[in-house]
Amino acid sequence: MSISIDDLAANADFTTGGKSKTGSVTFLPEPERRARRYTIISADDHIVEPPDTFDGRVPAALADRAPKIVEKDDGAEVWVYDGQEFPNVGFNAVVGRPVSEYSFEPARFDEMRRGAWDIDARIADMDLNGVYASVNFPSFLPGFAGQRLQLTTKDTELAMATVRAWNDWHIESWAGSHPDRIIPCQIPWLLDPEVAADEVRRNAERGFKAITFSEAPHMLGLPTLHSGHWDPLMAACAETGTVVNLHIGSSGTSPATAPDAPPDTVGVLFFGYAMFAAIDWLYSMLPVRFPDLKLCMSEGGIGWVAGLMDRLDHMLGYHDMYGTWTGTDLTPAEVLKRNFWFCAVEDPSSFVQRERIGVENILLESDYPHCDSTWPNTQEIVHREIGDLPADDVRRITWANAADLYRFPVPESVQEDPEAF
Repeated sequence: MSISIDDLAANADFTTGGKSKTGSVTFLPEPERRARRYTIISADDHIVEPPDTFDGRVPAALADRAPKIVEKDDGAEVWVYDGQEFPNVGFNAVVGRPVSEYSFEPARFDEMRRGAWDIDARIADMDLNGVYASVNFPSFLPGFAGQRLQLTTKDTELAMATVRAWNDWHIESWAGSHPDRIIPCQIPWLLDPEVAADEVRRNAERGFKAITFSEAPHMLGLPTLHSGHWDPLMAACAETGTVVNLHIGSSGTSPATAPDAPPDTVGVLFFGYAMFAAIDWLYSMLPVRFPDLKLCMSEGGIGWVAGLMDRLDHMLGYHDMYGTWTGTDLTPAEVLKRNFWFCAVEDPSSFVQRERIGVENILLESDYPHCDSTWPNTQEIVHREIGDLPADDVRRITWANAADLYRFPVPESVQEDPEAF
């Protein structure tokens, strides 16, 4: 079973924090700068798009229908795009506030910590937290895979203009303001795979290192991974070294149990789609047809990976029964290890399985500014979970794997001394 994330976001009773009124938020005291034991690259953080994201970046003929912030009579701020309102400007941007107020909101920019939407403040919060560099995903307005900008309007020209505007803003104003700290990640064009491939090649030349794609495009009403439809796009990603990030929730859904189960169950099972998506992508044979394809299961955790590999190995005895796994001498588990990367948020029990998963396949993330975020205590949590591992394993997991995957060089001074940035 699954549940729509839009439905969750619209349900004020999903969390106790969702019942708060606009203007009643609480900010905790400003935390002190944390001591740095490690150089850390976070493979998953998020942007709350600031009000000026699209200003001056959409052709004049389309500007009136481009996304813009409007303040409502009740004080809430909403995005308006092509005549439609999208009320969740903050989408779980709750760091720096009490857990009792956590929800899918905030409803205004001044109800969030400024680092959620201001790049200079973001860098300051990264400094405070001891995170050297970060991959930043879009938020509620675009959708985690850019789907909302494209699937909520019938005007493909407007959709393309807004997708390109978001990418222009990201590479020029967000990542471009601090190119040594932000790893550029683009929104894909979802409505034509040939055009999408051209955009990936164009954006690779501009410095983009990754793309955020849907973990399960069929859940968005798009062609499945097994149809061959996405081959041109995946070929372009493999050709350019563009990492395909598959963020949890980019299908627009989250795993769920019974319809009347408490909301905690959705939070507990949120990682589940990463496992399902990994199998869907693996058996789509895309990583077999494109052996250089790099797939990162963003915010999916690592606790399930070793068990999945065991199950894949168990299924080797049934391959003749299904006749599916062809075109490679590698086993499914070997392809998983070659083409997939996995992101740990807080997985303290799972690092003992790092050899089975592949030490080189594990990344860290802080998930700023969402409720799962380890900010401002990322350094302490990392130390608690992997501080006793061999030094080379720690180096790989904390920053070197991400630097290699995203082709993002880390200065030697920072490699040697986390206090150097």
